[in-house]
Amino acid sequence: MKQIILTGDRPTGRLHVGHYVGSLKERVALQNAGQYDEIYIMIADAQALTDNAEHPEKVRQNIMQVALDYLACGIDPDKSTIFIQSMIPELTELTFYYMNLVTLSRVQRNPTVKAEIRQRNFEASIPVGFLCYPISQAADITAFRATAVPAGEDQEPMLEQCREIVRRFNEVYGETLVEPQIVLPSNQACLRLPGIDGKAKMSKSLGNCIYLSDEPEEIKAKVMSMFTDPTHLRKDDPGHTEGNPVFIYLEAFSRPEHFAEFLPEYSGLEELKEHYRRGGLGDVTVKKFLNSVMQAELGHVRERRKLWEQRLPEVYEILKAGTEAARSAAANTLHDVRHAMQIDYFEHAGLLN
Repeated sequence: MKQIILTGDRPTGRLHVGHYVGSLKERVALQNAGQYDEIYIMIADAQALTDNAEHPEKVRQNIMQVALDYLACGIDPDKSTIFIQSMIPELTELTFYYMNLVTLSRVQRNPTVKAEIRQRNFEASIPVGFLCYPISQAADITAFRATAVPAGEDQEPMLEQCREIVRRFNEVYGETLVEPQIVLPSNQACLRLPGIDGKAKMSKSLGNCIYLSDEPEEIKAKVMSMFTDPTHLRKDDPGHTEGNPVFIYLEAFSRPEHFAEFLPEYSGLEELKEHYRRGGLGDVTVKKFLNSVMQAELGHVRERRKLWEQRLPEVYEILKAGTEAARSAAANTLHDVRHAMQIDYFEHAGLLN
């Protein structure tokens, strides 16, 4: 069986460092490892419209921004197929068929959906499209027969719901669809990067992000304003590193060579943590080090993005060609699904048999 990746992002804004460590960096590594036969990376504009239906311009204007972030991070259009979700109508048809295999109560129990409903303050006014997006996501994944989905741990409930739909479809109609597995970041700190304000999740809607395209001075200002340990009021106070966003970011981004270059008085992160815990290490020193690390990590991404910004017609052609290739793959899956469901009425004189 072919090994295939499907992953993607909603184009509701530029991508941030949470996307980078949680998924993008892993995608690039998987792309370059040569272990996968096909890699599909989706700009999920249709999904973004489930809670932005009245502001389609917000989604439209960010499609190219997300594409630029992909290319800047190292996604190679010769190795990965980048496509736009809404341009693949087969995905909508698959979603419609899968809706009959899922109960309303099951969708409402999905922890990721429940959390995002609270975050958006939908309460009783939940758009049906938003409530059903786990089903749409299952269509996205299965349309490309994906065996692996690189994502953060918050997406595990979505993958489990997809697997349930696959198992139910295969049980009812015969073995047709492929069950996907999630591919989590190997670094635990990357599973869910908190916002710079200390909130549990970095989110564009909460405005607590460091964006991949931020200029050096913007990154520095955001790092120096980061929430830390509220009990660490003075330099000499003992501090807490667990749950401290500054140290979580260091766990996600710092490497031994960063200490050698920017903070040689410490052998590594564990020694830095120990000093902070016992007291005598100020937040400003730690934040300055984190800023140096972030600048080193994101500088090459930002520079590549600026180069691609000068080649927008080429980015457009990459999206167009990728979408055409993705639609062909999705059409093949839909053909098999319709055949399994016995609704390919006009193939081989189907209604006469």
